[in-house]
Amino acid sequence: MPFLELTNVAKAYGETPVLREINLTVERGEFVAIVGYSGAGKTTLMSMIAGLLAPDGGTVRLDGRVVHGPGPERALVFQNYSLLPWLSVYENVSLAVEQVFPTWSRARRHAHCDKYIAMVNLSAARGKKPPELSGGMRQRVSLARALAMDPQVLLMDEPLSALDALTRATLQDEVERIWERDKKTVVMITNDVDEGILLADRIIPLSAGPGATLGPAVAVDLERPRDRKAINHDARFKAIRNRVIGYLTGEGKRKDLITEASKPVRRALPELKPMEFSSGRRFGWLRGRKIEVGA
Repeated sequence: MPFLELTNVAKAYGETPVLREINLTVERGEFVAIVGYSGAGKTTLMSMIAGLLAPDGGTVRLDGRVVHGPGPERALVFQNYSLLPWLSVYENVSLAVEQVFPTWSRARRHAHCDKYIAMVNLSAARGKKPPELSGGMRQRVSLARALAMDPQVLLMDEPLSALDALTRATLQDEVERIWERDKKTVVMITNDVDEGILLADRIIPLSAGPGATLGPAVAVDLERPRDRKAINHDARFKAIRNRVIGYLTGEGKRKDLITEASKPVRRALPELKPMEFSSGRRFGWLRGRKIEVGA
């Protein structure tokens, strides 16, 4: 039985279909990346797995149980950090730990928070507040907070997309290092095909909307750890990349449907010319005839 399973999941906002026929299985300890266009519904899909949104149709199951809402067994790393600006690094992580492990002693919670702050290399900044941190450091706090909850599934919604290239590459290495260490089940949303191939065991393209659906999964059978410079010259890397991009730009590309309501309408307009001003009187032309329009 798959650890995480989505069966015929669909979601719409009003009359607009967002996702349709979403079928996904993820094994325990697997790292899966879903790649797609902006606006295709990737965040909506992640929100349904996290239990923040209910699907209009189909089911989401974790370890055989239907997901009906959010829970500590699923931790979500948001794209925009979602940190409380008046709390320090330690306090942001501790707040989540206190909610998930309320019976632990204060000393145990303290050691647990420090462990994950150190894991993302932020021990020196544990007393700083989010406004004092760079974007990359804030995302590290968000990652530490999620990992400190000790979830069964780590959900990552484009967590690195707002970062500059160098910071993004550094955090990609951190994510891979942490995953190799803990072997959490990870589902990551990204709009970067190369990032998905660098980190994941499987990469799955999401077609363009409206009514987006998942395309064929592609196994990333590249040896770990993966060196981003070396794999650029790997024939298998190029084949995987071409297959994913081929789907996104081919079968998965948006096909605009022209309906009767969206067709351009031709309307006859009056034949107008500029007004003429002379001797305090105003004249204009309507369909070739000069008319006085007032003093």
